[in-house]
Amino acid sequence: MKRNLIGLAAVLWVASASAQFTIRSGQASVLRADVAGEEPVVGTAIGMFCEDYSSVFGANLSLSEAEGNIVVGTRGSKSLASVSPDVLAELPDRHEAFMIKVLADGRLLVAGNDAHGTAYGVMELSRLIGVSPWVWWADAVPARRDSIIINKEYTDIQFPSVAYRGIFINDEDWGLMPWSSLHHEGYEKGVIGPKTTERIFQLMLRLRANYYWPPMHECSYAFHLTPGNREVAHRYGIYLGGSHCEPMATSPNGEWHARAKGDYQYTTNRDEVLRFWDERLREVAGQDVVYTLGMRGIHDGPMNGVKDLESQRAVLEQVIKDQRSLLAKRVDSDLRRVPQVFIPYKEVLDIYNSGMELPDDVTLMWCDDNYGYIRHFPTETERNRAGGNGIYYHASYWGRPHDYLWLGTFSPALLFQQMNLAYERGIQKVWILNVGDIKPIEYQTELFLDMAWNIGKVTGTGWTEHLRGFLMREFGEKLGAALLPVMQEHYRLAYIRKPEMLGETRTEEADPKYKIVKDLPWSKSYIRHRLAAYRQIADEVESLATDIADIRQDTYFQLIQYPVRAAAEMNNKLLYAQLARHGEASWTQSDRAFDEIALLTARYNVGFRNGGKWFRMMDFQPRKLPVFEPVKHETLDTPMPEEPNWMYRWNGADATEGNFVPQEGLGYEAGAAALPRGKEMSFVTGRIEADSILVEVRLLPNHPVEGNHLRFEIALDNRNRQTVAYETVGRSEEWKVNVINNQAVRRISFPVRKSSARHILKLKALDEGVVIDEICVFTLR
Repeated sequence: MKRNLIGLAAVLWVASASAQFTIRSGQASVLRADVAGEEPVVGTAIGMFCEDYSSVFGANLSLSEAEGNIVVGTRGSKSLASVSPDVLAELPDRHEAFMIKVLADGRLLVAGNDAHGTAYGVMELSRLIGVSPWVWWADAVPARRDSIIINKEYTDIQFPSVAYRGIFINDEDWGLMPWSSLHHEGYEKGVIGPKTTERIFQLMLRLRANYYWPPMHECSYAFHLTPGNREVAHRYGIYLGGSHCEPMATSPNGEWHARAKGDYQYTTNRDEVLRFWDERLREVAGQDVVYTLGMRGIHDGPMNGVKDLESQRAVLEQVIKDQRSLLAKRVDSDLRRVPQVFIPYKEVLDIYNSGMELPDDVTLMWCDDNYGYIRHFPTETERNRAGGNGIYYHASYWGRPHDYLWLGTFSPALLFQQMNLAYERGIQKVWILNVGDIKPIEYQTELFLDMAWNIGKVTGTGWTEHLRGFLMREFGEKLGAALLPVMQEHYRLAYIRKPEMLGETRTEEADPKYKIVKDLPWSKSYIRHRLAAYRQIADEVESLATDIADIRQDTYFQLIQYPVRAAAEMNNKLLYAQLARHGEASWTQSDRAFDEIALLTARYNVGFRNGGKWFRMMDFQPRKLPVFEPVKHETLDTPMPEEPNWMYRWNGADATEGNFVPQEGLGYEAGAAALPRGKEMSFVTGRIEADSILVEVRLLPNHPVEGNHLRFEIALDNRNRQTVAYETVGRSEEWKVNVINNQAVRRISFPVRKSSARHILKLKALDEGVVIDEICVFTLR
């Protein structure tokens, strides 16, 4: 896709002889737009930009239908009548495309191919004048400007890489729901109402997202039963949808018992189930909705009333036929014009793979395994379907083997690698991210949605540069540059083990041993090394805080201080406890860390300048799991593990030669490398005096990209060639260990020719998707 994209630094000048479009502080400007003749989302965006303009320049932006130095309109609108047809011809005939251009007479043009495109173009003006998308959600108060001058050659043309891009608010029990219902909306427990919904949609509009799955837990009153929510969606141009267990714009979890009779079971209560769906369709038929097809249990379990795979498939196929009949009756008889998704999540993927028939116009929306590893990539046949392909991806999760709902430490490197692969493999129609409560997953949300909007721009520079831009935008060039290595290390350390998983506990396991905090399989030296690494970044965060402007203290605390320091203290709490159990440290350090986490969280909810805006948003004990409690003092007589005595240790990208592809920032030491199918990589050792060696290959614990296998071949000195498979199936014990550790491990032994002065260890990928993180070589005697 061709775009003329010019960075902010290249288009904003303090003064320039060639400049054409100018705004000066205190100077009134006029925006020309036929707001009454536009779709509501355009007027909504213009209203937001007017507020942004006033906060940046200290002057009001007037609106006019007849004249103005800023011209805004959708193709065919009256406000574009004065613009040359030759100029408008530059605007691509693409879904949601927009163009920003300085005209020959000095006016600034924002033209959209459709209403969404126009709205996104207007929001791009907010970015140009220095307003962060997180202006409200992270208290990112924009700096006042004396002026901006935009070069006369400036033209910016953009359109999305992915048609439907959005977020899923989920597991809201400890953050968004109590904050909204007991603070932001007023004291009415469980209500996430139109005030909150509007703030969410403002963020989505600023991030160019158009698709929304509302909160759906029992603790929250259902979105569609809350007065005002649907109306807000209409004003913001948001396509409403629902998760894998929320078909036909309903949320059975929060609605079935409120407006239906009997069991939510298709095989025994079909008429009531169909009535339940049909009633909703009559309410929303005129609204933008992406309809989820299929049926699961009332929350997040298998469909009720069917047991074996064949019966599940037969019933599910009939359910979809009935749902599409309702859609044809209530929404549009031409179902090709009705956006529909089918989401093969968990057990539904097995049903789909058993030979399920699905209409060609329905989008297949694939899923990760809840820990960031996509379970299925479309085949050639699936890529060629008229409905296309989508992805439902997690950056927050409640469930087995352990939750990660607290700090937003999901690896940007993994998100970048998996979503880039998804797009390359044809997943280009729908992207939606499970963002928990939005906070504190701000950066991952922006990275995901920026990739969905312009995949080429983000992959062209890489996620590190994207993070650098995010930090510099929020905190200035100098501080942003200083924070980049801090945040990279923060994400790297959490990739090795997320803070919520440091107690060696698990959730939703029958065995009570998983409820007891215990030792990690780490040596004393590694634990001290990790504690020192966290201490370094926590100290750096505190040191840099003194340079943060007063108006950005809240932003800095929410985006940087709290996640980094809370993660560091969680490591202090659990790892000093492990040392103390073995007499290697004082319990005081662990106890103090728990207190620090509580104090940091209280500080988050009270704020600095924002007047307690986020009161009840942050809870450092979601689900009250054992890992979040103070650690019980106890003494162990068993020794701690010793650090492995390896001869050689390499990152995948350290290979001496081969056709491998380094994966930016991914892996325990940020040095993982992908090995395409049929390609080889080699590692060279010196002389080995032992009779044999053990090679430990540590891989990304992803799932097969093509077919059902993940295999590599390994040989030492081209002898004793061995084929190794490491794919997992379902929620096996191996899969649980893999996703907690973010590594799959295979160990292979080889005899050694002592006469050789050097040895070559060679790996060859036999399937697509092989990613080597680390390789360790140990001697065996």
